[in-house]
Amino acid sequence: MPHPITPTTPAQNWIDGAWTDSPVHDDSYDPATGTHIGTYAKATRSQVEQAIAAAHRAFRSTSWRHDRRLRAAVLNAMADRIEERRDDLIDLLALDNGKIKAEAALEIDMVAPKLRYNAALALSDYGRAAEIRPGRYSMVVREPLGVAGVITPWNSPVILTIRSLAPALAAGCTAVVKLPEQTAQINRLFTEIITQTEGLAPGVLNMLTADRHAAAALIDSPDVPAISFTGSTATGKAISAAGAAHLKRFGLELGGKTPFILFESADLTQALPVVEKALTTFAGQFCMTGSRLLVHRSLADQVRDQLARRLRAVRPGPAADPASDMGPLIDQADVTRVNTLVENAIAAGARPIVRGGPVTDGPLANGAFYRPTLLEVDDPTLPIVQEEVFGPVLTMQVFDTEAEAVALANDSVYGLAASVWSRDVDQPLRVARELEAGTVWINDWATIYDEFEEGGYKHSGQGRLNGIAALEDFTEYKHIALRPGAIEH
Repeated sequence: MPHPITPTTPAQNWIDGAWTDSPVHDDSYDPATGTHIGTYAKATRSQVEQAIAAAHRAFRSTSWRHDRRLRAAVLNAMADRIEERRDDLIDLLALDNGKIKAEAALEIDMVAPKLRYNAALALSDYGRAAEIRPGRYSMVVREPLGVAGVITPWNSPVILTIRSLAPALAAGCTAVVKLPEQTAQINRLFTEIITQTEGLAPGVLNMLTADRHAAAALIDSPDVPAISFTGSTATGKAISAAGAAHLKRFGLELGGKTPFILFESADLTQALPVVEKALTTFAGQFCMTGSRLLVHRSLADQVRDQLARRLRAVRPGPAADPASDMGPLIDQADVTRVNTLVENAIAAGARPIVRGGPVTDGPLANGAFYRPTLLEVDDPTLPIVQEEVFGPVLTMQVFDTEAEAVALANDSVYGLAASVWSRDVDQPLRVARELEAGTVWINDWATIYDEFEEGGYKHSGQGRLNGIAALEDFTEYKHIALRPGAIEH
């Protein structure tokens, strides 16, 4: 049941197997140009509650939670539909979110494989059984928790939704997905593609574009035992506290402050192009953005000079221009926020090696563009070092010893990821074991596999996404003790 829209027709929400309007409409804008690109129906709290009721009913009354073959078939069919509409998704994601085309393609091309991997998990998930003593048996089975609430951010709305939603559906949960307002137009197309898949009964999957106030219904409802949230650490803490009243199961992927460690044997011809991309991919609006550069003193002068040249050459621009190296921030408010953080850091003693900043003139002036910035710091307690910026701002610190590098890398409340660069045979693995991070790349960055878990240490979250462990947030273990035959007297 396709639901075509025009800029004057609001993108609606999918609740209980039907498109649903809202009394509240709002506008969508292209962050690269400030141009109005559409309207959307902003879901109300009562509509989120309606979606929860539909998902709860579907969990109890349909075969979804019991039929793993059905779940696998639906997830594979979703993957087929995503592949069929690939180009449409890329174009609209680039327009709505601001990603350059290559980055939008990267996001969309990750979706179908993740759906297929979770389809395989639906078929291969298993429990265990044993004869404890003659005539006495025990078995442990895994059962879906119930309704899963999925809350995803605007920076990569399609893949980050699927990363949480696919294991929830594979486990047998039904779902209510709260999508971000900033990407309402791609939300609508994405919703249309995956919800209208054969075999998906009404109520099993509900998808709404809503603000945090409406989404609070997911946290408050006793009928939503599992929440998968990707977003800021502050919000993750707040919803965890609110959900404690119902002892909800939370899977949280939160903020990051990824350190890049360049040891004395690092190959700068390989490392510096990756450092550049780690900063500018998605305009630094990425929880795994390489935002802290730790450099051995013997390389510091080379790195300052070569990296500065690379960052000054980065061309911000819209997705429509194939020469663009980096897209805009999500909106002008974020430009102001990021620039204030940089100005405060410089006032506190950070030394600008490359002072990028807002683009205020020329053809990009109406967009939310921010040129890459590189600041050298000596004081690791500065907020620019400790707080997630969510923009293309990189700090550089110099170290002398391996132990000092590890200490600087771990001097953060965050622990999502880290990157180690060295041609020493033993050093990278030795350092990786000492780093307090859920993912450590060696001579690489942002390599992610569906088959291997990712997630954060410390304030970067709890639980794991991807891999077999992704099902844990959505399943419960049940022990059944069996004594077959007649009761002895």
